[in-house]
Amino acid sequence: MTKVEIKQVDAQGRIILPKAWRNRLKTKNVMIIDEDDRLEILPADTDLARFVDAVEVEGKHFDDYHAMRKELRKDAVH
Repeated sequence: MTKVEIKQVDAQGRIILPKAWRNRLKTKNVMIIDEDDRLEILPADTDLARFVDAVEVEGKHFDDYHAMRKELRKDAVH
């Protein structure tokens, strides 16, 4: 169920999230998306470890880091 609450922004630009909403978050970090005429506040997942091994690339020089980096940069430009 979607809930809507109207909150006032204080002089420092702060908004207080209701305690029930804060209790549901698994993190104290939030991401604010500024999209045209609206703002969205979402929990920010700061666990970057989940992105390890998440990218697949084709390359010939995995034994030579510098050659591989050069090859990947060449492919990114085109």
